[in-house]
Amino acid sequence: MEPAPIIVTALLGPEDQTWFDALRRAHFPPERNHLAAHLTMFHHLPPSIADELKRRLAEETRGVRAPEARLAPPFSLGRGVAYGIDSAELAAIRARLAEAFAGLLTPQDQAGWRAHVTVQNKAEPRVAKALLAELSRDYAPRSLRIAGLASWWYRGGPWEPLSRHMFG
Repeated sequence: MEPAPIIVTALLGPEDQTWFDALRRAHFPPERNHLAAHLTMFHHLPPSIADELKRRLAEETRGVRAPEARLAPPFSLGRGVAYGIDSAELAAIRARLAEAFAGLLTPQDQAGWRAHVTVQNKAEPRVAKALLAELSRDYAPRSLRIAGLASWWYRGGPWEPLSRHMFG
């Protein structure tokens, strides 16, 4: 199979995954909602680093307590809405990985990282603004479970699993 770029995500605990997926089903334009809710750490790593990436993800998770994380307020994406995710420990993992692969990162992945889960995108701006107001009104901070890290092949459509690495 043709080499493809690699995406890296943090895996959410089952309850949090279910909650975010329900929000995406309710608010993401259905013709564009091809993925489960996800917390992207890297958008485009070269396929040549697949083995080293898997090794590093295993090192970051094997026998390691899951990072603490909290749901942060929703924010505007212009044509969508995302919930922020606050986790200093997850940010530290991402920083270590970014340093390891520094010369291979795209400009998007070199830029500052704002951990988030998108619940709406590519919507009309007025629809996105209304959703942000609704979610902001109902927002309450709470703990989230980060269950692991995963890597995925990106071939243009739904992502294909490359590896999963669970904390603990």
